[in-house]
Amino acid sequence: MARSLGLSAYLALARRESATLGAFTQERPSGELIWLHCADIERSGTLAQLGLRLTSQRQGITILLTTSPDAPVPASLPDGIIWAQCPSENPSDIRKFLDYWSPDIGLWLGGLLRPALIDAAARRATPLVLLDANDHSVENRRARLIPEPIKATLANFTSILAHSDEAKVRLRRLLVDGHKVQPSGPLLEDSPALTCNEHDLQDLSGSLGGRPVWLAAMLQPQELPAILNAHRSIVRLSHRMLLVLVPDTPEDAPAFKETCEAGGWRVGSWDDGQFPDANMQILLAENRRELGLMYRVSPVTFMGSSLVPGHGGRGPFEPAALGSAILYGPGVRRHLDSYSRLAKAGAARIVKDSDSLSSALSQLTAPDQVAAMAHAGWETVSEGAEVSDQIISLAQTLLDEKESQ
Repeated sequence: MARSLGLSAYLALARRESATLGAFTQERPSGELIWLHCADIERSGTLAQLGLRLTSQRQGITILLTTSPDAPVPASLPDGIIWAQCPSENPSDIRKFLDYWSPDIGLWLGGLLRPALIDAAARRATPLVLLDANDHSVENRRARLIPEPIKATLANFTSILAHSDEAKVRLRRLLVDGHKVQPSGPLLEDSPALTCNEHDLQDLSGSLGGRPVWLAAMLQPQELPAILNAHRSIVRLSHRMLLVLVPDTPEDAPAFKETCEAGGWRVGSWDDGQFPDANMQILLAENRRELGLMYRVSPVTFMGSSLVPGHGGRGPFEPAALGSAILYGPGVRRHLDSYSRLAKAGAARIVKDSDSLSSALSQLTAPDQVAAMAHAGWETVSEGAEVSDQIISLAQTLLDEKESQ
């Protein structure tokens, strides 16, 4: 296919860029590979979660996530996602990248386009989909110096999912084939409900016998004193209250138990097969694999790694998807959009220390308060499901079509 004057001029300029792509450190697995590119590092977690949903619905696929060459490695990527740095716009880097990874399809999130990379992938007949597209954000810094490569770059996408109806109209005006632009909506972070062992759920619920429970999940050691102080305050109001502790890393569990016992708490260990009895005040679960169970039995969850600086918080949609009201500290920069959405909906509340945490917990002993927050959280998580389902369906169709060729 003939390139436009603007794109040809851009590619000529890109050839002068230095090649920077180094050796690959991970082997390319066999089978289908879906390439996710996130131009906005802050949204990499959202795109990664979409990739995990794809792996759960199509067996044997690999998810590769790339970010811009100057961006840091995304924090807290889920297991099962391969990360690699995006190549420069130099043709040598692009050829090396595409030869090695040989993606079956590409899903692109974020407006900062890379015309040389997109053009090369399209010429290899790699289906490409632009997600959450808005004409105001579609740009390339170098493209401002030369005539209009953006229209030709957008034309290289197999499909473009518009951020809104207004964006759909504007994007269709940019393209000769406006039918590539489909109505969609913003890609929002969501979370499939974590699973749990049903027998464990029945047994744990039975041993609790209606006892009130709150959970402190993915906790850092420095946060433990504030959590224990808040628990001491709340048991004065509700003496049967049980605290479930899940550290951010299993290696911290022995120190957590030692600190709790030194404070005079009666502690049980879930990993040792202990179920709560009337005397147990704290239940310690070492591994986050148990969170699907613990979220289900805990009407209120404090999301850890947020009360002390330096950790960036942990994603809040897993507890929200399972009906747990959410409390969190101020240090959630890695998931700020997610917490903001939940807080705006009334599903999450910020706390700053043990006193404000105690106050929030005392308010949430009222069942109607917890129920309202839990319902708001479930609705917020469900908001983005329709768009995610649309993307997954389109990706499956493109993979099927490529497989049949």
